[in-house]
Amino acid sequence: MIPNDLLTTDYSDSTPQNPDKPEEACGVFGIYAPGEDVAKLTYFGLYALQHRGQESAGIATFESEKLYLYKDMGLVSQVFNESILSELKGNLAVGHTRYSTTGSSRVVNAQPAIANSRLGSIAVAHNGNLVNTPQLREEITRRQYSFVTTTDTELIALAIASEVDSGKNWLDACISAFKMCEGAFSLTIGTPAGLMGVRDPHGIRPLVIGTLDTNPTRYVLASETCGLDIIGAEFLREVKPGEIVWITEDGLQSIEWQSQPSRKLCVFEMIYFARPDSQMEGESLYTYRMRIGRVLAKESCVDADLVIGVPDSGIPAAIGFSQESNISYMEGLIKNRYVGRTFIQPTQGMREAGIRMKLNPLKDVLQGKRVIMVDDSIVRGTTSGKIVKALRDAGATEVHMRISSPPVTHPCFYGIDTDNQDQLIAAKKSVAEIAQHIGVDSLAYLSWEGMLQATHEDPQSFCSACFTGQYPIDVPEPIKRSKLMLEEPAKV
Repeated sequence: MIPNDLLTTDYSDSTPQNPDKPEEACGVFGIYAPGEDVAKLTYFGLYALQHRGQESAGIATFESEKLYLYKDMGLVSQVFNESILSELKGNLAVGHTRYSTTGSSRVVNAQPAIANSRLGSIAVAHNGNLVNTPQLREEITRRQYSFVTTTDTELIALAIASEVDSGKNWLDACISAFKMCEGAFSLTIGTPAGLMGVRDPHGIRPLVIGTLDTNPTRYVLASETCGLDIIGAEFLREVKPGEIVWITEDGLQSIEWQSQPSRKLCVFEMIYFARPDSQMEGESLYTYRMRIGRVLAKESCVDADLVIGVPDSGIPAAIGFSQESNISYMEGLIKNRYVGRTFIQPTQGMREAGIRMKLNPLKDVLQGKRVIMVDDSIVRGTTSGKIVKALRDAGATEVHMRISSPPVTHPCFYGIDTDNQDQLIAAKKSVAEIAQHIGVDSLAYLSWEGMLQATHEDPQSFCSACFTGQYPIDVPEPIKRSKLMLEEPAKV
């Protein structure tokens, strides 16, 4: 049951400008906590996961057989208020923050996605991207189910519903449905019977489990541990690749739905996407990012007066670079953290000023200095050139750019918006050509080997396809051709 007063109306499509950073697909959250205000706890969990998607947000709750849903375009704090949350009743909830990688930017495509079955409604929140969407859509259509959205998430929900309608219980239906899906998917799923968390057999996108107030009957699922921390939940463990966790009044049941899983966590989660205070592999990502900064300094140090980081994601690596090189770290760029997406176009003069709305250089710090600027990635090269110009205008005599990841040469098919390959500057230009294009005195990237060795984990357990073109999950040729250049990318 979806109360009409909690359904939101559609918006027209909007086309935001392509950013110069890879954009994460989504953040997912789930909670099973009888007796707690699950909607409000989900709100705060999504608030902590806001960095994973700023386009839309949604929460679905279950009260016995009743499903309550609210979702809309905008940030979590813009979509929800006390009145709305008070109407989202129940003992379990799933929530979602979205950045669209499949499906247009409309509220109808906001998540959780809903489907109805003979056992009741299902709500699915999805982080990732399927690569067999056309085949799955054809199969769901053949089963005579209709579509409301243009997302692969709805296909997952309908696949589960169709398996339930064939006579299976929730768990068996989900296992059958997941085996129909190819690609990256970390899911939180709400049903009248319980809460489910699942990862694809490669575990490309993250998902963790926590317990609320150390109560073993109240469980929390989140894309990252920061989603647990904000509500006082204690981190228990990661959901394993190819695992389902099924949480009901009987407790937590673990099922390996896919035999012989092969872990391939997206290494960009380590470098950029996840919040620096989130825990992965037993340490904060802040620590890992400082460590790759140290490796970067060992590989490509240069004489300079100071090291600065591009806020916020470049700062930990810049600190590590400074520590290893013994070159002083200072803040050279100040970020306006209250600038969100705006559809009001700046004046021509403001456009010529470049990026001053978001980053402003400190002239007295930079004047007359040779500067090493550390950032986490260069994707299209548009923003980097503007930052370099701003540093020179502020008086920097030299600007040396160091990137704490390898060159991004290939698009992602697993839930990251990285543009087509012909929009990736490192796929078309050598390092020297990129340096000339963005106007730096020198440019160096972290090596692929250094990036993986710094994880202190098995290098084979990460997906780094955006740097190598080696995709761990087969991508159908028509989809590949839609995003890849025909010729080989430039050698760097």
